[in-house]
Amino acid sequence: MACLAHCSGVKEYAMTVCRVWFREQGMADPAYIDHDGERLAYVRRGGAAPGLVWLGGFHSDMEGTKAQAIDAWAARTGRACLRFDYFGHGRSSGKFERGTISRWKEDALAILDNLCDGPQILVGSSMGGWIAMLVAKARPERVAGLLLIAPAPDFTEVLMWEKMPPDVRRAIVQDGVWCRESAAVEESYPISRALIEDGRQNLILGERHTVPFPVRILQGMADLDVPWPHAVKLAQAIEGDVSLTLVKNGDHRLSTPSDLKGLERTLEALIEDVSR
Repeated sequence: MACLAHCSGVKEYAMTVCRVWFREQGMADPAYIDHDGERLAYVRRGGAAPGLVWLGGFHSDMEGTKAQAIDAWAARTGRACLRFDYFGHGRSSGKFERGTISRWKEDALAILDNLCDGPQILVGSSMGGWIAMLVAKARPERVAGLLLIAPAPDFTEVLMWEKMPPDVRRAIVQDGVWCRESAAVEESYPISRALIEDGRQNLILGERHTVPFPVRILQGMADLDVPWPHAVKLAQAIEGDVSLTLVKNGDHRLSTPSDLKGLERTLEALIEDVSR
């Protein structure tokens, strides 16, 4: 459990740094919604429909570069936009290691059901791409379109479990948690057995998905975390208006100025498509 304590300490330190940074930047505190005994932090911007809902990645939050870029674009164009932090992420309550794909999907559904009016464009980054697909399956009538950035569906199984060495798998099964430690604060976090087992109940790449709305996928070909063939497999699993854009030198973050311009262009085109 010393390892888990280390991860929790790292998160607490990271959150302290974030709070200081937020104050220095003059950012307003988020609002909160109660859900399943916890508090989910969110920032909502009013504007034109369809609105945008940001679905962040695993161990990420709503203040990341792409999330901020989406919000800034919405401000410039008068588009409604909502960003939030899942349970155990960012400024929401809860312990990260107790989170699962099902719980984070339910967080997203609670946000969509209680804070958004009409169909929304779900913008999912990495794990958020998986969450977006699950939300769209549960509430197809509330989705106007999907923009998936380096989407990582089924990552707990395909990109984690299947690639873990035997000793790490044993630690997860026997201890219930394994801590991925790193010198970089944002890369240190616990992986729980509950996360792995719950992920198996939410796998989507082995089935076909017919969707009534457009889906746009952006994927870097230099992505070391989610290899580009993974995005191709997702695109092939979706039946409907789907397009996949491969960025030759793009990494997993897709956060360079050029990447962000491409993200804006894709979003603009998607809104045109859903507004016809």
